[in-house]
Amino acid sequence: MTITRAEVCAVACADSFADAGTVIASPFGTIPSIGARLARLTSAPELLLTDGEAMLMAETPPLGEESTATVEGWLPYGRVLDLLAGGKRRVMMGASQVDRFGNQNISRIGDWAQPKVQLIGVRGAPGNSVNHTTNYWIPNHSTKIFVETVDLVAGVGHDRARQSGAKYHDVQVVVTDLAVLDFQGPEGAMRLRSVHPGVSVAEVQEKTGFELVVEEVAETRLPTDEELALVRDRIDPKSLRDKEVPA
Repeated sequence: MTITRAEVCAVACADSFADAGTVIASPFGTIPSIGARLARLTSAPELLLTDGEAMLMAETPPLGEESTATVEGWLPYGRVLDLLAGGKRRVMMGASQVDRFGNQNISRIGDWAQPKVQLIGVRGAPGNSVNHTTNYWIPNHSTKIFVETVDLVAGVGHDRARQSGAKYHDVQVVVTDLAVLDFQGPEGAMRLRSVHPGVSVAEVQEKTGFELVVEEVAETRLPTDEELALVRDRIDPKSLRDKEVPA
């Protein structure tokens, strides 16, 4: 049975939710959304999922069919902010840039006075990264994203959290289309934890704009038969995952 790169990435994202407990899952992107659903059906049954707006879903519907799920609660925007501030949320965000300590930029590229590219703004990244567990999903691992210094800090990295005394800061992993990275290097530096099947350590380093901490690098685990069936038959029967990470 052929397992696709997208399925390996989805399982890696699911693993980032495995120890979450009873918290709101906020996955951004197709692969993280599959991962959160997969975690709820396997390793994190207490994980709370929303329809992307203001309803908590009692069930775990396929991607794109959130409106068919039975509603078990109402979650207005103000309540989301309360949960964020209280650490009762786990988010998997994207990043336009991320550096060796996990500082993330989603706001602008280029000089402050005259940016080359205007992005979406810092949004909820500062609050997310200092109040609850935050992870990142990068579907296209490249030196344009993994940079020595981000142009603007939206999500707070380990070095800045240490300087400011952010006691609830908890940025754990970055999952990409090539690898899984964490921050277990010296002083919270980014470490290469695993490479996906068919990917080499050298390839990951070549596409990273700074020197990674490389120790014992594992191969990212493959989905189990149960996980594979859930992804293919229940969570993403339309194979939307392959549009984000082509086979």
